[in-house]
This record gives sequence, structure tokens and C-alpha cells, in this order.
Amino acid sequence: MSRLVSTELSGSADKLIRGRHATRAFRPDPVPEDTMRTIFSLAGAAPSNSNAQPWQVEVVSGARRARLADSLQAAHAAQTTSVDFPYSADMYAPVHRDRQAAFGAELYGALGIGRDDHAARAAYDAESLRFYGAPHAAFLFVTGDGGARLAADVGAYMQTLLLAMTAYGVDSCPQGLLSFYADTVRAELGVTGGKLLVGVSFGYGHETAPVNRVTTDRAALHATTAFHD
Repeated sequence: MSRLVSTELSGSADKLIRGRHATRAFRPDPVPEDTMRTIFSLAGAAPSNSNAQPWQVEVVSGARRARLADSLQAAHAAQTTSVDFPYSADMYAPVHRDRQAAFGAELYGALGIGRDDHAARAAYDAESLRFYGAPHAAFLFVTGDGGARLAADVGAYMQTLLLAMTAYGVDSCPQGLLSFYADTVRAELGVTGGKLLVGVSFGYGHETAPVNRVTTDRAALHATTAFHD
């Protein structure tokens, strides 16, 4: 491979990976079905241990999406959570919490919500269960025993999916909060197996929405990666 071609490819990879970002305000325009099928087919090329492919993906649109959004908000209001993968703030180290706090300041600042305005923050979280207005959502279930090793494979699938969406001009937002209502999702979509890892809202973002201009820093290479000779 020539150095010129190699440079072009690395530049394309850099643009694709760094160009992906979470979108939190969507237009109602649907993604064409053939584009969706192409994207999800490409995502299926994700790696997994021994090629087990331990994921089941449920994509929801249209009237079913609207009903699910209503059910999610009702479950949220009733505080009837059902989490397949336990969550605790204690799982984060201090450095993680510092990064979360910095992101929260950027996000809520863009929304005009003050640091101590807990009511407004709660209302925004509740509204996010309508997928930030996205016309579609994908729910990623871990099949098999649903253990951590299989969940890691589904995480690789999710990243491949997000990059495939970016490559085809489709915006997205992984939403951990959607996984807090796994039983609600299962009931509405008729899912009988697997553990819900995450939901991904997707469509076409509002270009002018301030929340879509929020940028997030990444840790310096030396803070997360060691090279051993």
C-alpha cells in the first residue's frame, strides 16, 4: 500500500471515528428502510468471541415507537424500574466521576438548566425516554447467559453500529437510561429472551439545536493506555 493511500485511509478513519457524537435533538424525518437495513447488516460484521454473535437487536419505529415511549414515561413516573445489568454510582472511580461532572456541566449548560435545578434536570431525563424526538430506536439485548463476557461482545456490536450510522449520515445517541426499563421494552416489543444492555436512538439531528453542539473531551492517551516493550 502506498504512503499516499495509507494517509488517505487513516484520514478517513479519523474523520469517521472522531466525527461520531451523541445527538440529543432529532428531526422527525425517518431513515429510509433500505438505509436502515444496510446499516444494521454492516453492524453485524462486528467481532465477537468465537464468532458467537450474542446479540439480538430490536428496532422500533412509527406507531410502535410512540406507544413504547408512552409506556417508558409511565414506568418512569411510577418508578417501576427493571434493570438487567445492575447499575450503581459506586462503580465509578473518582476520575470517572470528574469526567461525568464535566460532561454534565456542558450538557445542562447548553440546555440552559442550572447546576442546582434538579426539577428541570429530572424533567429532561423523563423527556429523553421519548428518544430525544428520534424517529427510531434500537434495543440491544445480550443473549446466552447474559454475562459480562457476552455483554462485551454486544458492546463491540454497538460501536460498530454507531460508526456504520455515522458513515451513512445517520445521527445517534446511546441511552443507558432506556435499559432501566427492560421489562417495559420486552412487554411492548414481545421480546422473550436476552438481557437489555442499552438502547440507541437514531435519525437525523437538528443542526441548529444547541445541545447538539456539545463537545466532549477525551482523556489523554497516557491516562488510559500503556505501551510495553
